[in-house]
Amino acid sequence: MPISSSMCTKLPINALEERLRWVLPIVNKEIKLKDAARVFPGGQRTLERWVARYSQSGEAGLTPLSTKPKSQPKELPIRTKERIIELRNETHLCAKKLNYKLAKEGIRVSDRVIGKIVKTEGLVRKYIIRKLKYKYIKAPLASGELVEVDIKYVPDKISGRRYYQFTAIDCATRWRYLRIYNDCGNGSAIAFVKRLIKIAPFRVRAIKTDNGSCFTNRYTGYQKSADPLNPRLHPLDIYLASLNIIHYLIDPGKPAQNGKVERSHRTDQEMFYDRHQFKSALELKRAVRIWNIIYNNLEHIALGGLTPTEALRNN
Repeated sequence: MPISSSMCTKLPINALEERLRWVLPIVNKEIKLKDAARVFPGGQRTLERWVARYSQSGEAGLTPLSTKPKSQPKELPIRTKERIIELRNETHLCAKKLNYKLAKEGIRVSDRVIGKIVKTEGLVRKYIIRKLKYKYIKAPLASGELVEVDIKYVPDKISGRRYYQFTAIDCATRWRYLRIYNDCGNGSAIAFVKRLIKIAPFRVRAIKTDNGSCFTNRYTGYQKSADPLNPRLHPLDIYLASLNIIHYLIDPGKPAQNGKVERSHRTDQEMFYDRHQFKSALELKRAVRIWNIIYNNLEHIALGGLTPTEALRNN
């Protein structure tokens, strides 16, 4: 045995104690190094190195040193890390969208590195979303070729009254137009579409909506018509037909078919309504106009890092 005079049956509590049990009998000449090396699993050269370190520095020479590198030549500059954290706290955007903003500032970082920094700092979402994977066939669209329209309830009442956000989003460029109304009736829907057609930077060729009563009477008025072959048309259908604009309807109970406008409503909730409170309808309408401008200048993954405004110029 390597230790003859002080036989131990207790396991060493750390690496230093284990090394001392092998080295001390050799230093005290209780056993020869060559004999100890026969049963030592690390080999004779390791024992020789430990004995030399002990003779030179004592127990400190046998203390295991850290194998962690002193520096990393490819480590990200601290200012870049701070900028990533600042942008994440300000915008709550994902790693890819943060990369778009950093690229405009001349900072080149991979999406994976940004994601690691966000995760290390504990800035990730507190819930997990299960994503279903579908195989989509994306047909190239021109601006104005298809515009999705929907309504979002303003979350909080103002002075005890409910308000409604009408939203239109162009499927090709993600350009959006928002407007607040006091109700969600036929008159407000037609007024919104008229305003959209007037200010849109493109010609609207088709509109897609859900089956709400302010958009269609496909499942109500048609069935109540006295003449089934000539059913009563919805006022919005009549107006759009006069402008030669196609009106598409999604299948009942399939909001994913209006996915772009639905996803934009989630962005509205997270980046606008959750961060603001309004004391009056006028304050709400002004804030929505500003938010609409901000949204049209946000980078989109679907646009390859372009903003809707930039996509309009390139379309």
